Amino acid sequence: MALFSSCEKYAFEPETIDPGEPVLFQTQIQPVFTGNCIQCHKGSRDPDLRVGFSYASLTEGNYLSTPAENSKLYRQIVSGSHKAFTLDTEKQLVLIWIGQGALNN
Repeated sequence: MALFSSCEKYAFEPETIDPGEPVLFQTQIQPVFTGNCIQCHKGSRDPDLRVGFSYASLTEGNYLSTPAENSKLYRQIVSGSHKAFTLDTEKQLVLIWIGQGALNN
C-alpha cells in the first residue's frame, strides 16, 4: 500500500502601500486600532485608541514625533509584544501616515 501526499506552494507578492497617496486617519488608521488594539487600549491604558479619542490621545501623549521611524507609536507596534498584533502592511500604513504629518483626516 502506497500513500502519497502533496503540498502546493503559492508565491505571492506582499501588498505594498504607495507612499505618495495620502493615508487617511479615519478610514485607514483608526480601523487598525479598532481591529487590533482596543482590546487593551480602551480608555484604561494609554494611549486610548477608541474611536473619537485616539487622535487626541496620540497627539497629546507625544506618540507621533518625527522622523516617523522614531515615533513612540511606530516603535510600539514594531517591537516587543505589540508587533504580533498588526500586519506588516498595517505597520507600513502607520509609518507612512506619521511621515505624512499624522493628519486627523
